[in-house]
Amino acid sequence: MAFDGITVSALISEIKQNTLGGRIDKIYQPEKDEIILGIRSFGKAFKLLLTSNPSNPKFHFTKEQKQNPLNPPLFCMVLRKHLQSGKIIDITQPDFDRIVVFHIESINEMGDYSTKKLILETMGRHSNIILTDENDIILDAIRHISHDKSSVRELLPGRTYKIVSQSKINPLSLSLENLTTEINNNQNKKIHQLIYHSYTGISPVVSSEICHRAGVDSSTFCLNLTPLEIKNLYTSFEQVVNYVKTSNFSPELIKDENQNLVDFSPFEMTQFSFKTSYSSLSELVEDFYKTRDFTYRINQKTQDLRKLISQNIERCVRKKELQQKTLEEISNRDEKRLFGELITANIYSLKQGMTTATLNNFYSENYEQIQIPLDPNKTPAENAQKYFKAYNKEKRTFEALQELIKSNNEELQYLDAVLTSVNNCVDEQDVKEIRKELRDNGYIKKTSKDNSKQSSKKSKPLHFLSSDGYDILVGKNNYQNDDLTLKVAKPKDMWFHTKNIPGSHVIVINKGTTIPDTTLNEAAELSAWFSKAQGSSMVPVDYTEKRNVKKPNGAKPGMVIYETNKTAYINSTDDILKKLKQFE
Repeated sequence: MAFDGITVSALISEIKQNTLGGRIDKIYQPEKDEIILGIRSFGKAFKLLLTSNPSNPKFHFTKEQKQNPLNPPLFCMVLRKHLQSGKIIDITQPDFDRIVVFHIESINEMGDYSTKKLILETMGRHSNIILTDENDIILDAIRHISHDKSSVRELLPGRTYKIVSQSKINPLSLSLENLTTEINNNQNKKIHQLIYHSYTGISPVVSSEICHRAGVDSSTFCLNLTPLEIKNLYTSFEQVVNYVKTSNFSPELIKDENQNLVDFSPFEMTQFSFKTSYSSLSELVEDFYKTRDFTYRINQKTQDLRKLISQNIERCVRKKELQQKTLEEISNRDEKRLFGELITANIYSLKQGMTTATLNNFYSENYEQIQIPLDPNKTPAENAQKYFKAYNKEKRTFEALQELIKSNNEELQYLDAVLTSVNNCVDEQDVKEIRKELRDNGYIKKTSKDNSKQSSKKSKPLHFLSSDGYDILVGKNNYQNDDLTLKVAKPKDMWFHTKNIPGSHVIVINKGTTIPDTTLNEAAELSAWFSKAQGSSMVPVDYTEKRNVKKPNGAKPGMVIYETNKTAYINSTDDILKKLKQFE
């Protein structure tokens, strides 16, 4: 969800509850468009992030550690001058807009108490962070807007800060009358468009949610709405407004059926099926943007790898099709041998010049007759040799194809596993290791630069603690999978892997006792999640003691064989990641 009026209101409610009356003891500006306020309130410390980044303007409590510049920017110095040790006495949201105003009481240069306003406008490319005095005179802004850049208003020190007025209705003053009036005055608009165009702080997704709760198609034109539908729309709209008025929020992360992030909401979204609840909206917002930004960054860094792997997979698929076609072409090779033997057995009755020979098949129980094509220009013996030669050639082709097909299938399996590893990358070091693996296996050309910059740093497998206190290790790439299975795991440790599906090797460290079923199930869930079947239902996961797992000679990284295993069927969700403690 965009930072609309409802999200701003919900975050203000959460922040006020924790910091009202608290004091600002630290101010940082780690990026050119964001600041972090360190706040102490009721014996607790909070870090409040405010960012005016045009792509992601937002504010929320944060746990992220950011590197600060050695020399603080000018705007940061101005904030420290006016707000250091200041007391937060109020946080407001003018006209339910995407604006948050922190009212901060501090002592000025004269030793008198004064109230400053720190204002964050979360308005896309117009986002800004502004500091004003008690008379709304701008002291500074993180982005200076001159008359040349905007004829609507200037945001410069010394100018008066003014909010751009809107002609929209404040949803907190919603009534059946004003909703009906808006509908009557906009007959040619679709209802969901009318709601977010007419009311301040309402985003398109909230507008669609209001329609969904009312049982009204969001694409219905206003002129086609019945009185009952209008009443239902008002009732559902009022429900949403009451969440704000009563601060009754229930944050949730919204995903699609493949567990990909879709959106977030400060209240329940009935129009979506796949959701995860959060107790803190700040935590939800931070997780959402962190995951989305990480996904974007990793996708950028792995774009060439995905392309390379996909090209090689396509090459193997084309090769497999050609191999299958060749197999079909030589599928009647045994018939050629039969023809040669029957011609040889009946050679005394055949003559040169014949085009066909009808002979009894003495290899068959029914002794049926077979019609064999002959080359009239060849003798019977030469015709027999022609069939034997064709048979031997196709036999050699078949035998060679068996090795080629096996090798091609193994390569396909390997490339599929590497692609799954790319999807499981959690940091840039993981990407580097996959790149190295592809280079070592001949998919990326080695250069002198690669040889001279061999990094000794290696990423570690994922490390979880089961509900019963058992260590669970998860490989993130094929090299890690080999290390875990062949070097780290002991014979009695339990080994997990999705059945015939590319994925991570998962190890449960045996503490000398029987591993509880709860831990075994949690390890199987991790195996299903960190596989190509991520997000699927009834994923088969094989598990066995590590002593039953072997690596064939010459097998590619991550490829193993095993026996005497059991199979569990798992519904793969990310709930397991929230359930288990994970070590850094």
